[in-house]
Amino acid sequence: MTSLKKLAYRGAFWTIAGLGTSQVIRFGNNLILTRLLVPEYYGLMAIVNTLRMGIELFSDIGIAQSIVNNPSGDEPSFRNTAWTLQIIRGFLVCFALLLITVPVARIYDDSRLLWLIPIMGLCSAIDGFNSTAIHTFQRRLDLGKLTRFDLTILILAVLTMITWAYLSPSIWALAIGVVAAALYKVIGSHWLIPGYNNRFAWNQHALREIISFGRLIFVATALMFMADQADRLILGKLFTFETLGVYSIAYGLANIPRETIKKLSHRVIFPAISNQADIPRSTLRNKILRQRKVIILGFAVCIAALVTVGDLIIATLYDKRYSEATWMMPILCCGIWLSVLFYTISPALLAIKKPLYSAQGNLARFVTIGIGLPLAFYSFGSIGAIIAIAIGDLPLYIVNLWGLRREKLSCISQDIQGTAFFLVLLTLFLLIRYSLGFGLPIQAIL
Repeated sequence: MTSLKKLAYRGAFWTIAGLGTSQVIRFGNNLILTRLLVPEYYGLMAIVNTLRMGIELFSDIGIAQSIVNNPSGDEPSFRNTAWTLQIIRGFLVCFALLLITVPVARIYDDSRLLWLIPIMGLCSAIDGFNSTAIHTFQRRLDLGKLTRFDLTILILAVLTMITWAYLSPSIWALAIGVVAAALYKVIGSHWLIPGYNNRFAWNQHALREIISFGRLIFVATALMFMADQADRLILGKLFTFETLGVYSIAYGLANIPRETIKKLSHRVIFPAISNQADIPRSTLRNKILRQRKVIILGFAVCIAALVTVGDLIIATLYDKRYSEATWMMPILCCGIWLSVLFYTISPALLAIKKPLYSAQGNLARFVTIGIGLPLAFYSFGSIGAIIAIAIGDLPLYIVNLWGLRREKLSCISQDIQGTAFFLVLLTLFLLIRYSLGFGLPIQAIL
């Protein structure tokens, strides 16, 4: 086994182990906080977090990806220039959030947004000072220490939120938790690698390299925000904040496989392919498909199991205020299969410096969600809206297939086989559940 393959396997192990542990922690945190706080608070925070993420993605110039992908990514002048840009971007995001605070509060007719949004802006400014050591670990596929660091930050943030919610059960608990996490991370990140320091720098060559690669990343990530977060902004007007909070709980559970594969894609698959991007396309394709097969079969089992029992988990662990999440969750989870197919191969296009396909795919997804979600809601109510969101990754996946075919990295045959396996497995699991007398996961709306 080559050293790169060893690093990739080790990185995948740490990524999955870390994400699995973090999901357990977040799930436990949700169970505690949903008993201390009302669903409305989750709806409000969903709007605020979406706005913050949107502005961050609209200002993304690929700083992290440049450190991972660029041959000069380990040079102090390059990473210090990247760090300086990162700080500037953090303050710009903070300023942009301040500018939209009053208009957004008026649109959603809620004065609490007048202080929630500036607090999120402060977090973005703090994040700008994070050490580039985080990206250096990803570049080197040395993810063990990084995973332990992430888990430590999460545990500290969760303890902060729970303590605040217990002493004062208000939306402040959620907001202060985000601020605390940002502070813990920025302090801890500068201690990750002994002797690794960041200082202000402005190297013109490094700047040109980052901007050249980042301009297409900017387009792709801006459109990714519109594609990924449009549902919450639209549902914020279609649903009440309480229903939006219930949806956030259902989406959070259904989204576990998606977050797992996204993190694998970002931390392992992209760096691994970047290290081999110069080999012949046919060889690269064979290497990717050989490793990808194992990943998609594993996720097929996980998603089929989650669709089958997810509603039972929600019904058992959450109180009656979240009962609607029981039917939302399995519908949303089925759509995650498209995300698995996409995120296990899309890093190949980014590694060969072709992010434009991702931008086109995200534009297609945004248009589909932007038009389809309101139409589905007004035609079929909440059920139609949830189905529209579940199939939202379909246009993204189709455009990605087109790009892969053009770049001689096609994976359509493997996708058909994997999808057939997933559907057979899901059918088998549902038949077993039904025969045991538990009905179907969407029994509540039948």
